[in-house]
Amino acid sequence: MSDGHGPSPETPPGWSAAQPPPYSAPPASPWTAPGAPEQAPYGQPYGQTPQQQPYGPGPQTPHPPYPQPGHGYLPPPALRPGIIPLRPLGLGDMLDGTIKLIRSNPKAVLGLSAVAALLASVPVAVGQAFVLDEMGTALTDPERVQSGELTTMGGLAAQYGGALISYAVQFVVVTLLTGVLTRILGRAVFGGNLSAGEAWQLVKARVPALFGVVGLMVLVMGVPLAAFVVIGVALAASGAGVGTMLGVIVLFLVLYVAYYLFFRTRFAFASPAVVLEGRGPIDAMRRSWHLVTGDFWRVLGILLLTSLLVGVVAGILSVPFTIAGTLFGMLGAGSVANAVVSAVLIAVGATLGAMFTYPFEAGVAGLLYADRRMRSEAFDLVLQTAAIEQQRQGWVHASADELWHPSNSARS
Repeated sequence: MSDGHGPSPETPPGWSAAQPPPYSAPPASPWTAPGAPEQAPYGQPYGQTPQQQPYGPGPQTPHPPYPQPGHGYLPPPALRPGIIPLRPLGLGDMLDGTIKLIRSNPKAVLGLSAVAALLASVPVAVGQAFVLDEMGTALTDPERVQSGELTTMGGLAAQYGGALISYAVQFVVVTLLTGVLTRILGRAVFGGNLSAGEAWQLVKARVPALFGVVGLMVLVMGVPLAAFVVIGVALAASGAGVGTMLGVIVLFLVLYVAYYLFFRTRFAFASPAVVLEGRGPIDAMRRSWHLVTGDFWRVLGILLLTSLLVGVVAGILSVPFTIAGTLFGMLGAGSVANAVVSAVLIAVGATLGAMFTYPFEAGVAGLLYADRRMRSEAFDLVLQTAAIEQQRQGWVHASADELWHPSNSARS
């Protein structure tokens, strides 16, 4: 590097050799004519000597280093050392960045997601297999149902018991997975990769705070449900009619959906704040609320659209296995082998769907968090400065982890 305007002699991993650093002349610009006796200063056009002044009448008007607005030129592209350009992001940038996150580190991202999805789907699959087996027996041998020999209570108990176990497992593994994926994403922004073990070492100290956030979210979302139960019991005790009960249920569902979406959006960045900024549970939720303020509808829209997209893709992946498992369970009722095959197929379908859903939703939420910091705190300037330093001096990627601390915000 001769004058600080050219690219580094060696390009660190994760950088494109064709990517010019920002705020500098393009690497291939021929600022000096071949064979010219004297090099023209930076900012003067090719082939002219310092005495020639193409802009303005006097020597006080130099050639602007970059084309000015209205001249038909575009500004230089934003620096992109990793999965996203270091500037405020659009929806396309977030989706593309999440896909790049998965492709750049599939072993850690998809591997961990597959383990988490499998652990959460197995209990549900086993319960559904029991229900399907009893339903198939009821269809093929209705006399056993009429005689009372066969009851679906056992299958229903297995199904709901499996669902409860699955929710408990999801509470643990999805919380841990979100933390690990967020840490991997924080490094991938700069073009660095983390193995699952390395990410876990960085996240494990933040696990209690992550569970604290999830626990507080459960309480926030559970308050309306508890109120609904109390109101329902009071109405039933007062002898309210069926129409009144149905009206109350419909009204509650509408209000609860709005309530859920509001608080889900407001606290969407609590987990990234815990992992990347080192905050406690309450402080992280307060931080998320502050970041969402001023851009609530955009954040809500992106989260809803992401959920819709991943839901469609997850359904496409899981539906064939679910249908096959259902057919095996019902048509081969009474056979242990068929019940096992049914449970396996249902579990595989659920695992494939969730293996895609978990990292994609975590990735978009993490990048949306970064975007909100760029827009509200000029955090893109911090990232660009660090990326230039990394490119020029071969900065160790691990140093980038500290940049997410809020003290590094340009407007903090």
